[in-house]
Amino acid sequence: AAIKPLHRAVIVSGNPEDADALAFPAIAATPESPDVAKAFAAVTPDTIAKFLFTSGSTGTPKAVINTQRMLTSSQQAKAQTWTFLEQPGAELVILDWLPWSHTFGANHNFNLVLRNGGTLYIDGGKPAPGLFATSLANLRSVVPTVYFNVPRGFDMLIAALRTDDELRRKFFEGAKFAFYAGAALPQNLWDALEELSLQAVGHRLPMVSAWGSTETSPLATDCHFLAKRSGNIGVPIPGTELKLVPSGDKLEVRVRGPNVTPGYWKAPDLTAAAFDDEGFYKIGDAVTFADPEWPDLGLFFDGRVAEDFKLNSGTWVSVGTLRVAGIAALAPLAQDIVVTGHGRDHVRFLVFPNLAACRSLAGLPESADTREAIGHPSVRAAIGQGLARLKAQGGHSSGHATRALLLAEPASVDGGEITDKGYINQRAVLTRRAAAVAVLEDDGSSEPVGCAG
Repeated sequence: AAIKPLHRAVIVSGNPEDADALAFPAIAATPESPDVAKAFAAVTPDTIAKFLFTSGSTGTPKAVINTQRMLTSSQQAKAQTWTFLEQPGAELVILDWLPWSHTFGANHNFNLVLRNGGTLYIDGGKPAPGLFATSLANLRSVVPTVYFNVPRGFDMLIAALRTDDELRRKFFEGAKFAFYAGAALPQNLWDALEELSLQAVGHRLPMVSAWGSTETSPLATDCHFLAKRSGNIGVPIPGTELKLVPSGDKLEVRVRGPNVTPGYWKAPDLTAAAFDDEGFYKIGDAVTFADPEWPDLGLFFDGRVAEDFKLNSGTWVSVGTLRVAGIAALAPLAQDIVVTGHGRDHVRFLVFPNLAACRSLAGLPESADTREAIGHPSVRAAIGQGLARLKAQGGHSSGHATRALLLAEPASVDGGEITDKGYINQRAVLTRRAAAVAVLEDDGSSEPVGCAG
């Protein structure tokens, strides 16, 4: 209804009361005509199924060509790694807020149900202030057998599960496992989910992940085994090849397979630049082995090559790795972190605070002003101690931050700071909040929190 003036699509509905739609039972009972068979036969593996725009987290959004080959090969590989999908009596129930304009919600989750059968409930909420309450209400009504979310969503879910015994019991009794993607899951969230599931049902909730991009539709690797800790993105899916290329002190990963896009729509220059001379897509990410002696134990995401930068000392800073370590060190007070320090002497953090945790630590009511909460001495002291813990772990200058600035204004979707999938756009935050970066770098300012010790 919201987009009615903008389209001429035919709507199909299972509700007989929808007068403006074709009834699904009537369509299902209609015999196939020669024209239908002819149209179906015209669809080939190279037929364009859709265009999906990249999120723009590392550049200007681009229209990615999605072919039928990409979508079907991705789901075939998923069925070969998640073998339960084709077992008799398997029940697939998904409650999902992820938008169908993005590859995670559409090509992975929606197509998972389309290919294998099951039930997909659309969650009208999302992990954002004022909207997550809707997600929790839906979760109380529908318990998924497979729970999908991004790290921000898991962070907010954990806070609710800690205080709601009934929701905790229902969730862990129903969910067979949880799947995270979109960004690396901080280890403290992984640990919290395991602890809560032990309390509720007596066993740990299995946590799995995968890795890819809009250009890989999206599956390129899948962690279809029980990893020992968060961050394992698994191994290449059937039919897909990875090439690891030394880049500084990292391994840049590239992808080739039937799941990879043929290119960007009407952008031959961008397409040519996206592939190397062997036809591997240059995704821009780096990886490390869980164990170099045993490649089958999987890979760990090691940040985006384009996001990493050098300090004045010439030392490289691995933004993705440091971001996850920083969130864990400042837990539970940091909901997300943006790493700064390009061309400077030290790494520093812009911190999007977990306001509920800050207010709780400060002994303030839920209605307390944001600035009062993040400026409270207890909160500032805890942030300083967290920075000190990170320094003790990282040691060298690129492995920890000397200062952190807690941001009163939450990440802005309209400002491009947070994508529809719920992760932070590092580049957009640094651009939009140049003034905050200047405060963070001002040695005379008392607003940032320094490392304790």
